Amino acid sequence: MVLYTSPFPNSFLSVLHSFSWGLIFPCYWLADRLVGSFVPTTYEKRQRADDPCYFHALCIIITTPIYLALLVASLPFALIGFLLWSPLQSARRPYIYSRLKDKNHANGATLLTEWKAAGSGKSFCFGSANVCLLPDSLARFNNIFNTQARAKEIGRRIRNGASRPQIKIYIDSPTNTSISAASFSSLVSPQAGDNRTVNAGIKRTTSMEYKGDNCGSNNGEENREDKGGSAEPHEGEENTCIVRINGEENGHMSDTETDTVNGQARASGPAEPSLEGDAEVSKTPNHKQKEGDSGSLDSCSASRESLVKVRVGDGTVDQSTVNNKLLYKASIMKKTSVRKKKHTDETFDHEISAFFPANLDFLCLQEVFDKRAAEKLKEQLHHYFEYIVYDVGVYSCHSCCSFKFVNSGLLFASRYPVMDAAYHCYPNGRGMDSLASKGALFLKVQVGSTPQDQRIVGYISCTHLQAIAGDTTVRCEQLDMLQDWLSEFRKSTSSSSTANPEELVAFDVLCGDLNFDNCSSEDKLEQQHSLFTHYKDPCRAGPGEDKPWAIGTLMDPEGLYDEEVCTPDNLQKVLESEEGRKGYLVYPTSKNHSSSQKGRKASLKGNGRRIDYMLYTEEGLYLEWKVEVEEFSFITQLAGLTDHLPVAMRLMVSTGEDDP
Repeated sequence: MVLYTSPFPNSFLSVLHSFSWGLIFPCYWLADRLVGSFVPTTYEKRQRADDPCYFHALCIIITTPIYLALLVASLPFALIGFLLWSPLQSARRPYIYSRLKDKNHANGATLLTEWKAAGSGKSFCFGSANVCLLPDSLARFNNIFNTQARAKEIGRRIRNGASRPQIKIYIDSPTNTSISAASFSSLVSPQAGDNRTVNAGIKRTTSMEYKGDNCGSNNGEENREDKGGSAEPHEGEENTCIVRINGEENGHMSDTETDTVNGQARASGPAEPSLEGDAEVSKTPNHKQKEGDSGSLDSCSASRESLVKVRVGDGTVDQSTVNNKLLYKASIMKKTSVRKKKHTDETFDHEISAFFPANLDFLCLQEVFDKRAAEKLKEQLHHYFEYIVYDVGVYSCHSCCSFKFVNSGLLFASRYPVMDAAYHCYPNGRGMDSLASKGALFLKVQVGSTPQDQRIVGYISCTHLQAIAGDTTVRCEQLDMLQDWLSEFRKSTSSSSTANPEELVAFDVLCGDLNFDNCSSEDKLEQQHSLFTHYKDPCRAGPGEDKPWAIGTLMDPEGLYDEEVCTPDNLQKVLESEEGRKGYLVYPTSKNHSSSQKGRKASLKGNGRRIDYMLYTEEGLYLEWKVEVEEFSFITQLAGLTDHLPVAMRLMVSTGEDDP
């Protein structure tokens, strides 16, 4: 299949389209500004409350007639442009495939090595987020503003979180299975070629090279010494630092040891400098960089997340003393309590994380509707992801029943090459949703090859369903279509036969904003859909019931700019408590309770409305391989930038072979 690298088949149509859009854009921009000036966000209301001179009201009185006059003057040009633009959409391609030509521009893609299916297996990390990049006037109805600045900052935060080192800390303890909730700020990555060891009971077993610096191998003696241990990384895990904390003197670390750790922290290199100035970004409150803001662009620290893993070892260790001396004595480490892992029966790690996972391989975004914002976002993501599919969807009346003013809002970014892509538009959208070409994007990526030259591939699908509450029938029909399209895409892109497989399928993942949760009584039909018999939801215990650790992904828009949740660290701390979730998440609705009344949320099921999903299946994969969830994360790094919580899932593809 040919991947489309431009929206039109020839340059003439592209120039004609640009000309027609140039005639439309002034009218579009003026209308957006005019409507936006009358839809203030809660942050703007708070600012205006402190203005005794009513300066903003005076500005609206002056600018409104100007905007109206210019809008009327631009209407004839916009009409001419629309008459040219609309028929051109029949020749428009359904997506644009962008591949980074200068790999030095990307921090993450340069260290990828082809997986040869040797060793015990390989892990792949998937992320999904609804980023609400609507035209500014429409975004304000969700209490979000400044779409262009948000697009740039969202891209910067995502690549910053994904390109940091993957730090795994194992604490030997036979009795305590707690997960440290500290932000290990001192364990920042050294510069290229810096192989300083972490002393005083913390032993480095693999490299800690910064992503993007294609350095050589590490200290060979240390690697050989720990080879075969439980902390040995799987094949293909780049940029991983594994640190083991061993107890001495009944688990107590000496003052000399922790002082050495503290000195090592001070010796760490500076954070990555910002690539762009912050003048534009500083216009919105959620982009202010504060001390300790782990979500800011320039922070290269690890988060308070489950990159800290616990390994049970021999001997007696006082876990609390180890944590206290490690965390409280290092001057730049944050003071925090130890977080208990309450659900020990779960087979994988789960967490609320202040960062996107390190070594993020695939990213699926929804609601990237604004085309200028999509370009800014793509530019930022290309610093980490080499392959991006964006501007997905159709316009005008092409291929859909109703007129489409905006695209699907889907965007896909990958560190691995895309082999095939296909898009389908849902024809049954209703209300406001019918104005967007909501649909599903299907992709096939190559993640490696076997010694027998068989391609190792994976399938990823991204979708966004009908959003209007009560449209249960519409969403169920869209889920039916989604399953049919998934099956058709697998068949049309497969070049293998059972007897002579040319490709080995490693994974099949479906993600996106499905606009229903697993606890609301109004969503029972969607909860019982056959899709969940073919695809597994790691957060789901069954129809109508989520696992205890799963939380909602839809935030209450009214509280987005509260100081308690306006930074990633603050939002993470709030969501870790039940009371915090009740105050800032939208909860499942029921026939007897109103989710808008916070006082009644205690009687509702679940931990919030989880409408953003990460699903995977074991059907249709290579029979001799096994796919398991390694970890699942709810991410707060986009705090203040969107009203959804991103989610991430790491899958381990086990080949069943021993390391050579």
